[in-house]
Amino acid sequence: CPVPSALRMPNGTRICAQLYADDSPYYNECCAGPVLVVDPNSDVPYMPHGWAARISSLVVGTRCELTVWSRAGKKGSSRRFGS
Repeated sequence: CPVPSALRMPNGTRICAQLYADDSPYYNECCAGPVLVVDPNSDVPYMPHGWAARISSLVVGTRCELTVWSRAGKKGSSRRFGS
């Protein structure tokens, strides 16, 4: 997985988090497959089509916090992730 401080777009723009679809019991094989990029200050109450219940790995950038909910529309229990 990339280190939190390395989360940047090719043009240098900072990324708040990267969510990955594939996972592995081996750390060096985590953070694989399709990637969903979360920009700073994003507020997305619904996952994009095809991403619900699919994320298995994530990396949160420095100075960012990612809050996720167990149900769509910011309902259910929540959990916060930081770098």
